[in-house]
Amino acid sequence: MSFDTKNIRNVTLLGHSGCGKTTFAECMLFEAGAVTRRGSVEEGNTQSDFTNIERERGNSLFSSLMHVEWKDSKINILDTPGFDDFVGEVISSLKVADTGVMLLNAKNGVEVGTELIWEYVEKFETPTIFVINQVDHEKADFEGTLEQARNRFGHKVVPVQYPLNPGTGFNTIVDALRMTMYVFPPDGGRPEKQPIPDSEIERAQEMHNALVEAAAENDEGLMEKFFEEGSLTEEELAEGLRIAIAHQELYPIFCCSSTQNMGSGRIMGFINDVCPSPSDRPAKLLEDGTRLPCDSNADTTIFIYKTMSEPQVGNVTYFKVYSGALNTGDELINAQNRTAERFGQIFVAEGKNRDQVNQLKAGDIGVTVKLKNSHTNNTLNVKGEDRKIKEMQFPEPRIRVAVNPPSKGDMEKLMKALHIISEEDPTLIVEQSKTLKQTLLFGQGQLHLDLVKHRIENLYGVSMDFIKPRISYRETITKAADTMYRHKKQTGGAGQFAEVHMRIEPYSEGMPDPSGLSVRNKDIEELSWGGKLAFYWCIVGGSIDAKYSNAIKKGVLQKMEEGPLTGSPCQDIRVSIYDGKMHSVDSNDMAFMLASTQAFKQGFREAAPQIMEPIYKLEILCAGEVMGDIMGDLQTRRAIIMGMGSEGHYQKITAQVPLAELYQYSSTLRSLSQGRAKFHQEFANFSPVPHDIQQRLMESHEEEAAEA
Repeated sequence: MSFDTKNIRNVTLLGHSGCGKTTFAECMLFEAGAVTRRGSVEEGNTQSDFTNIERERGNSLFSSLMHVEWKDSKINILDTPGFDDFVGEVISSLKVADTGVMLLNAKNGVEVGTELIWEYVEKFETPTIFVINQVDHEKADFEGTLEQARNRFGHKVVPVQYPLNPGTGFNTIVDALRMTMYVFPPDGGRPEKQPIPDSEIERAQEMHNALVEAAAENDEGLMEKFFEEGSLTEEELAEGLRIAIAHQELYPIFCCSSTQNMGSGRIMGFINDVCPSPSDRPAKLLEDGTRLPCDSNADTTIFIYKTMSEPQVGNVTYFKVYSGALNTGDELINAQNRTAERFGQIFVAEGKNRDQVNQLKAGDIGVTVKLKNSHTNNTLNVKGEDRKIKEMQFPEPRIRVAVNPPSKGDMEKLMKALHIISEEDPTLIVEQSKTLKQTLLFGQGQLHLDLVKHRIENLYGVSMDFIKPRISYRETITKAADTMYRHKKQTGGAGQFAEVHMRIEPYSEGMPDPSGLSVRNKDIEELSWGGKLAFYWCIVGGSIDAKYSNAIKKGVLQKMEEGPLTGSPCQDIRVSIYDGKMHSVDSNDMAFMLASTQAFKQGFREAAPQIMEPIYKLEILCAGEVMGDIMGDLQTRRAIIMGMGSEGHYQKITAQVPLAELYQYSSTLRSLSQGRAKFHQEFANFSPVPHDIQQRLMESHEEEAAEA
């Protein structure tokens, strides 16, 4: 069955790990009759956590798509992980959802995961409702959680319900929107409607009035009627609330126990009756700045928000139809790479299970398989259209590791597997560093990279170990030195001869020409690894023919690429060639290249060489109570504290820290702050390493060279 746009609801379940999203999704499926028995996380039989690793761990690690039919509507449900290591799954779900359902744990209140996710909710301007879950827990604190939500998310947070008897005996919800009390049977499910007791009428009426005011505020006609009559009809109230929620002017709060299946049906009814359909949301922003209305009668445009590779299936593609209708057999053109893709099969998903359908209309979310050249963030259009929906922006990586290289045969398999997974997961970056001679992985956290390792070993049969990545040091000099080297080789027949005299000195922009030398030619070269080489030709009288200039420069560059101290690139050096000798028969380019390499190496060591290390600017946002521990840890990392202040609900620390001291920092910060901190890092500059560290780095390089 194909649902019209106005009858589709796309909701994503959000919240800190352990708040009960997956169990709540099971209740939604059960209440709608999509499943006959509720699964549980403990038993590993839920619809959304269907991968082996999720069942082993008892946590959601991927977003999953499900759907239910409720009254005359279709509700697409996207369950998301609660760990911020998998924030990419949250971002992709928010991209295609029209309503967020933020679950809060009644025992723990507003947790750090909630706050981190909320930043993306605000960025996507997603209409959101809150659900205070687990009100049946013996330590449930509904009032405290409600107060925290108001303090953190503002006056727009308005309760719709409250539990009459929170705790282990919970079975009753007072609903101020409908002014009804719901009493649930011991095993949950459909409640009995009862009048609100006299003792609760005043509180319920006060909450009801707050909802009516919130509904009326966004519509002048409703506001006038409210002032004249003091109330609104149920239809008027629903319409006013829909407008308020759609414009993020209201965040209603519900309560439930998903383990007892108490309260989810009422929330689904609210999603169906009040929450916005795709056509109620603003037209989708395109890359060219124009907008695309969600209209099933227009030309077809879809957006791929997620791809996964499944054994025996291959690429599984999750998409949203943003315009028109997609039919089985349709051919669409990928706007990013201009390739055509045929949709031989279209499915709706129920976790790992998929049911084939013939059509999906604008606003709906579906699945297909066997697309050849289309991946996450791609837009596909009917032929003749060239729309590109604005791509999702993912956060920068927070952790990096190197891959211990396996055998050559396994390395090829490993790189192929990493390429497949990085296409699925845009928050994973794979880099083969020529400078460090290592394969690097950049991810969101240790758990994120551990999952990548697990998938590669189990899906692709390649073992992979992580090791500490090398640091991209730089080498330079701090004073001038004159040096010479004679290369002479006689091997019967033509020999090799070249003698080069050079001065090397630190280079800076605008410095005067070298004293005592006659500069004939200057060449300032921007180096691919950063910094510059200033190459001056100062030969007078023809002691070296100018035709050997390029070979001499090439020899210098060759040594600069792998510096004399640690094999790290050299930068910001001026080399002046001022004398030398050549032979009419035995001199050639190779001879002068070898001579200049050795002369540079010799002179470099005489010019007070200095190893430079990359320094990163670190911005840490943390809760005030963990600030002292974080500062103490930074002091052990050779950090220079640049400033302290506040930003929103966080304390802010700005510091400059050597990259060498930031290995696994995300794990340390999470441990120090109990997850109540986040950080951003960016390259700042190169700075001299302390003398003792320089000596250690040089000795280590010499040992490695001897072993090789």
